[in-house]
Amino acid sequence: MGYLEAVLLALVQGITEFLPISSSAHLILVPALLSWEDQGLAFDVAVHLGSLLAVCLYFRDEIIAICQSWYASLSRHTTPDAEAMFGWYICIATVPAGLVGLFFRDLINLHLRDPLVIAATTGIFGVVLWLVDRRGGTGADEHTLNFRTALLIGCAQALAFIPGTSRSGITITAGLALGLSRQAAARFSFLMAIPVITLASLLEIWTLIQIEGPVPWLIIAAGTIVSCLSAYLCIKVFVNMLARVSMLPFAIYRVVLALILVVIFTT
Repeated sequence: MGYLEAVLLALVQGITEFLPISSSAHLILVPALLSWEDQGLAFDVAVHLGSLLAVCLYFRDEIIAICQSWYASLSRHTTPDAEAMFGWYICIATVPAGLVGLFFRDLINLHLRDPLVIAATTGIFGVVLWLVDRRGGTGADEHTLNFRTALLIGCAQALAFIPGTSRSGITITAGLALGLSRQAAARFSFLMAIPVITLASLLEIWTLIQIEGPVPWLIIAAGTIVSCLSAYLCIKVFVNMLARVSMLPFAIYRVVLALILVVIFTT
């Protein structure tokens, strides 16, 4: 892999990781269109870590407040406040994805990475996103969550292990269906991504260190930086536009992308 491929793929990863349009579909589509070889596990780890760094930087104040309150709530003498409870809800929402990743990751990678499966999930869940957004939630903020809604959104997040589903897309859809506003659903989706991406990256790193061979550190560093910067800008733009833009453009884009995948891999 050269620097051009690394920068382009990192840019694609950074932009699509937090938009509801499926990063996995794009990371398959771009190399297929350009006839590039697989980027390899080391690069995948790097760009995911870049995305993780971006969301941590963007929500750094919220993360610090949540962690401080959550840690304080571990004391028997402290009543959990709203920030502490939000931290607990993120923990609860992480459990389903953690279990699916631990026990079914290899099975999913072996049987569900077919381009036509990705095309189907990209299109179907794009339509579902539009239908749920069209119905509209009650406009509640993320601090109205409870253990039940957090667990349900967490179960939705576990579905994102199926390539093409889009982690942010399915969790925002679930949040909207459960009454959250677009902004609240997106913020919870982004914050609950932190432990999931961290766990997934650690698992990939463990796999990576067991693989012998040279590591292209400069290319990996470039991918990490580009992924981080593009993801940060994407989060900032997406959060700001949610108050005035519906999910319809993203749903249309997903359906078009699904059709392109079908055409490419059936002809």
